[in-house]
Order: sequence, then structure tokens, then C-alpha cells
Amino acid sequence: MPHILLGDDDEELTQLLQEYLHNHGVTCDCVHDGEAVIQKLKTASNNVLNGAAAYDLLVLDIMMPKIDGLSVLRQLPNISDIPVIMLTAKGEEIDRIIGLELGADDYITKPCNPRELLARINAVIKRTSAATSEHTPLPESRLHLDQNQRLCQIDGIELQVTGTEFDLLVALLKQKGEVVSKAWLSEHVLQRELQPFDRSLDVHVSRLRKKFQPFHDEPIKAVRGKGYQLVL
Repeated sequence: MPHILLGDDDEELTQLLQEYLHNHGVTCDCVHDGEAVIQKLKTASNNVLNGAAAYDLLVLDIMMPKIDGLSVLRQLPNISDIPVIMLTAKGEEIDRIIGLELGADDYITKPCNPRELLARINAVIKRTSAATSEHTPLPESRLHLDQNQRLCQIDGIELQVTGTEFDLLVALLKQKGEVVSKAWLSEHVLQRELQPFDRSLDVHVSRLRKKFQPFHDEPIKAVRGKGYQLVL
């Protein structure tokens, strides 16, 4: 049973979501401010060292007291590599973009449908913990992706990438040299239909380009009106 952490200052909403998720096979711990999120994750990390199970995913509201969600995301790399789904207010596109730039894997707008949230949770967890049997061999490249350990290396040097970034690289490497459409990448990597003006995929690609910048000037080429091509 997946075990997640939900950070949102709306206590009534979190109680409803917690009950819904529990009824659908997801254990959910709830906290109501950014400081509590960080403390929970630190405690969980320490417990993992003692053999306890880690959280599988963090659902994080952007607007929270004490420490807001974006500030939590900035601190997260020093605490945990947990996948993150953001909760953002409808129409607050800038928050979504900044959150994705800071490493969030996905987002959902509030007020959110519990069924959609459950689907997003299951999709992200499935992506980040794919069974070994599902892996297919990848083409030879300067880029080495260990699909079992979910590690990314270029020229033998390990790069830190998020779960979504890793899956995006796998998808592009499987079709190395070909232009892969944004619609296909959105559906198969982000597991959402590409919507007009949705920049989520572009933000993930932009983050990867910056990480690969020391090794290649244009590791992922944008082909106008068509999609992206991995050229490493």
C-alpha cells in the first residue's frame, strides 16, 4: 500500500482527501504548514536509516503558513529525493512553472477532484518505481540510464535528476535521433493530455538542458511545431 505525505493548511480538505485515499488503498499522513512538512520528511529520512519505509510521494500545497510550498521545494534536495505533486490555485500558472522548475514532478489545480488526485498519485508512483521486468534495453549513448537504480550518468559522471526528468530521458533515448512529439511525451511521460498553453513539459526539458549544459550545448533539440529530439 503506497504511503504518502500531504501538506495543506485546509484541515477539512485534508481530512476528506485522507479518507478518500485510504478507501482506495493509499495511506496518507497529513500536516498543515511547511515547517511540519520539512520536519516529517527529516524524521522519515532518519527512520529509513533504521530500516523503516520511506514516504512514496509528497502532495504539497503551494500556499501554506510558516513556510510556503515553493520554499519547501527549494529545501527538499537537501532532505529527500521524494517525488512531489503540487497543489496550486486555478489560474496561478506562474506558481506551477516555478514549482516545476524547482523539481516538482506534477501538479493538480485546486479545488481538486479526489479521483484525479488519486490517479496522479498512482501515475507518479508507478513511474518512479517501475518493475525491472518492464524495462527494455536502451540504445548506446554518452548518456547512461540505469533503469533499475534510476540513476543518470553522462560520460561516467552521475547527474541528479527528478523522477519525471529520468522518465523523460528514457522516452527520448528510446527514440534517439528521432523527433518525439510533445503530445506523445505528455501522454506517456506526464500521463496527461497536452493542453494548449501547458508549459509543464517545456519546463522539465529546460531543467534537463541546464543540467547537461557542461557536457553539450544543445543536448535536447526543440524542433518547432513538432517536438523534441535527444542528440547526445
